[in-house]
Amino acid sequence: MNLFNTKSVTFDEPIEMLYACHGKVRRFCSQVEMLPGYIAENGRNQTVLQAVRQISQYFNVAAPLHHEDEEENFFPLLLQYAPQAQESVDELRRQHQSLHDNWNALYAEFGKLEADADYRPDTAVLKRFTDGYAVHLGIEEPLFELGKQFVPQEKLAEIGKIMAARRKR
Repeated sequence: MNLFNTKSVTFDEPIEMLYACHGKVRRFCSQVEMLPGYIAENGRNQTVLQAVRQISQYFNVAAPLHHEDEEENFFPLLLQYAPQAQESVDELRRQHQSLHDNWNALYAEFGKLEADADYRPDTAVLKRFTDGYAVHLGIEEPLFELGKQFVPQEKLAEIGKIMAARRKR
């Protein structure tokens, strides 16, 4: 890790932006994994509530946009230049629904946690959420590399503009 790398990722580099989103997903999943132990040791305090709110903000707003970027822009473009990715793309599209379902279950757990200081989240729900993303990212990121290898830069720039506009509507 280069601590002095101040380069920020923009939609001019849509694959790098997709990777940046995955970095956030990994960070938030790590926080989800730590919640039960932290709560057992410290109770449901303001740190927990702040983490839950940040995680919720990301998965209620940014994650659906990210999936839309992939399904409507990146995957179709990738398949034009790397049709060998079809099986993985089909699987990822199926997984997007289960990821949303897992999020809805986790979000319900977060609601119970916010409402009741003594509530302890269902660890099976937390694990299903984090495990789902671990599998998903493992299939998806090699496709990002295929995109870098096969998709012309000008085509990537075009979808980058669409992705950026999606966030302004």
